[in-house]
Amino acid sequence: MEGVFFNENNGYIEGIVRGYRSGLLTSAIYSNLTQCDTLEDLKLQLSATDYGNFLANVPGSLSTSIIAEKATQKLIEEFRYIRAQAVQPLSKFMDYITYAYMIDNVALLITGTLHERDTHELLERCHPLGWFESLPALCVATNVEELYNTVLIDTPLAPYFKDCLSAADLDDLNIEIIRNTLYRAYLEDFYAFCKNLAPPSNQVMAALLEFEADRRVINITLNSFGTDITRDERLQLSPKFGKLYSSGTEALASADDIEQVRITVESIGDYKGFFDTSNNKSLEDHFYLREMELCRNAFTQQFTYSAIWAWVKAKEQEIRNITWIAECIAQNQKERIQNYISVF
Repeated sequence: MEGVFFNENNGYIEGIVRGYRSGLLTSAIYSNLTQCDTLEDLKLQLSATDYGNFLANVPGSLSTSIIAEKATQKLIEEFRYIRAQAVQPLSKFMDYITYAYMIDNVALLITGTLHERDTHELLERCHPLGWFESLPALCVATNVEELYNTVLIDTPLAPYFKDCLSAADLDDLNIEIIRNTLYRAYLEDFYAFCKNLAPPSNQVMAALLEFEADRRVINITLNSFGTDITRDERLQLSPKFGKLYSSGTEALASADDIEQVRITVESIGDYKGFFDTSNNKSLEDHFYLREMELCRNAFTQQFTYSAIWAWVKAKEQEIRNITWIAECIAQNQKERIQNYISVF
């Protein structure tokens, strides 16, 4: 019965997303890409996939950055098409997805302001999915306090700034602390929103966001080694949910070395082997592998918003894979070309 009501407003969008999912590159296609000797060969191979002629109008010679830019542009166009069809609460769900990019964009501009860089140049580096109407207005800020006030008033991120930061904080805190504080507030807000969705959306999204929260807690802990960040500050930056919360989060906040982090993290069955580097996989690689496993699982469910989240994450991983393969080809590092994370 839930499928009847879900499909009334969201069935078309879910069908489109599952169509996009079927267009993701397979292992066989990746194998063909790794056999390419030049970027033109790579372009030819990609033209036979859903990417089609996305590189047809590129002037001059191809480069890795152009390939990544055009692939990202295709993702953005597809995302915006879906968002244009969405109604509440799916439209709000998709807005939440964009908030992460907004945080990165605002942090980029704050960094530029702190270092007195030209923010107009920084605007060109902002992620399009994180673009909002008042973002260009941040360029008029002459100091951090003005930037803070503009963001506080005019952006969807205002509640996260209001609850977590003050103008003094922006002067004193490291930019990564600011970013992680915003992400913590954002993830907790998104998690609360998803918990109120109908099943199975609430259940699948809970698993996806809990992994995202745990990944941030682990990275915050590792990145804080050798800094002046205290135990209480680590806890303050950590989302208050996830498989590691709360005993694992408290243990990580008190950790002094990587071995203590490993013991705490691998006490969670799903994270067993994350610190195993014997197979030439880094911790980040293990994160991506686990994320893609969760995304594949999300696609096995019907009548759920989580398919959109899973598709966006899978597409971003695919773009990273293409970029990695293109970079290996461009730099003639074919011995490392297999080090990508297969999506499907």
